[in-house]
Amino acid sequence: MKIIQLTDSHLMPSGIVVNGVDPEKQLRAAVTDIVEKHADADLLVMTGDLCNFGDPEAYALLKDILAPVTFETRLLLGNHDKRPQFREAFPDHPVDENGYVQSFIDTPYGRLLFLDSHEHGVIGGIYGADRMGWLDAALEGAGDVPVTVFIHHPPIDCGIAHFAHIGMHDDGRVMARLAAHPGGVRHIVFGHIHVPLSGTSREGIAFSSGQACSHRFITELDRPDPMWTGGHPCYRVISLDEVGLRAYSVEVGQTPTTRAELCAGP
Repeated sequence: MKIIQLTDSHLMPSGIVVNGVDPEKQLRAAVTDIVEKHADADLLVMTGDLCNFGDPEAYALLKDILAPVTFETRLLLGNHDKRPQFREAFPDHPVDENGYVQSFIDTPYGRLLFLDSHEHGVIGGIYGADRMGWLDAALEGAGDVPVTVFIHHPPIDCGIAHFAHIGMHDDGRVMARLAAHPGGVRHIVFGHIHVPLSGTSREGIAFSSGQACSHRFITELDRPDPMWTGGHPCYRVISLDEVGLRAYSVEVGQTPTTRAELCAGP
């Protein structure tokens, strides 16, 4: 199964620059590359901060940019999004019984869970009792098969000073519940931090973030005020199959130098 992850597109109405980067230009380039090179993908997941201020015009722009994507899509909400405006723009997108943008997909390689950590007026992630009830049911329904989790806010301490106070505000409930799942957790995929990160939690659960498609940070882990920077539009290709899960970072617009020779091995 091939899954494309895009994250932190931070769209604004057309022509407006955010932190020195044109988010529309970045996302259009990434989606064009995805459509051209990965038409065989099974799923596109955008892990939150779809729009920078949740403007209706920005969600309309997002809908236009995603129109060429022919395979299934799951859009998650981040702290910059606005749930009412998103739902108005994407009325057919799956939600749970409480209106949270949560859903799951069953695959031959386990259940994919899409969680909603957005809370209006809160920069960090919230996952209260009403959302936990949905997660309980989704995990119970998965039975003994593994789950792969997609969410905007990292449910672990990312170790980056800028995010020390704007991570997941759940006292570890999400991780504890996932760790108790008898089928295990293949991976947790998130956004929010704008830089690539991979690791393993104290419970032994693997996790990783995609790099923001729009503006991203210069990696200065100990600075609460790191510098924003630009970069190539980017996304990840995630392979989920009988071997497990692998994630590959893609940058759009790199300059080729020379082609590598075939290595016959061993």
